Amino acid sequence: MYGAKSVSVVFPAYNEAGNIRRAVEDFLLPGVVDEVVVVDNNSRDATAAEAAAAGARVIRETRQGYGYALQRGLAEATGDLIVMAEPDGTFVGRDVLKLLAYSDDFDMVCGTRTTRELIWQQANMGWFLRVGNWTVAKLIQLLYDAPSLTDCGCTLRLTRREALARFRDELTVGGSHFLPEMVIFALKRGLRIIEVPVNYRGRVGESKITGTLKGTLRTGTNMIVLALKCRLM
Repeated sequence: MYGAKSVSVVFPAYNEAGNIRRAVEDFLLPGVVDEVVVVDNNSRDATAAEAAAAGARVIRETRQGYGYALQRGLAEATGDLIVMAEPDGTFVGRDVLKLLAYSDDFDMVCGTRTTRELIWQQANMGWFLRVGNWTVAKLIQLLYDAPSLTDCGCTLRLTRREALARFRDELTVGGSHFLPEMVIFALKRGLRIIEVPVNYRGRVGESKITGTLKGTLRTGTNMIVLALKCRLM
């Protein structure tokens, strides 16, 4: 609980058996986080079993895709405050407290991984990725008259349950560009958004989204097209 509000953490998971147990244990902050929901997105390893053994509630989403897994997790989470994160070791459980500190004043609190002092040496956040994320975030900021945005693709974020209800049914992206779609619809509904710097570490295993230059370029292009398309809706 955070004050009188319950807190849920949602992990999308595809073949994350190597770190899922540690991630669940790290984010199950005693006295703060009430549940961790792991959305098993057709994993072929022991992800589901490892997550359950660590105390998570495991849900299966058969539609393959990062966005689909997160949509399912947002629908299944029971908390008043819903935090999304990654189970791959890139994020630090204690950074949930940073998001919660702003949850009384804002509807959505987004982490940003572009603060150089919090990017760990092993993290997959070199100059190209950092500038790319910053550029797309600034495009969204310009198109939607948003507050300062510096990272369009950070999973670690908190959304108030009643605020999420105002746009959740409009979310459609099943792929990796789901994250900016969520911010865009929140902005279009007039939600109050703020970014806070969070730790970003090296992941366990290979990234399914930005592990290759081709994947990075494809994701970035999809984000830009989405931002422009939604502006015309």
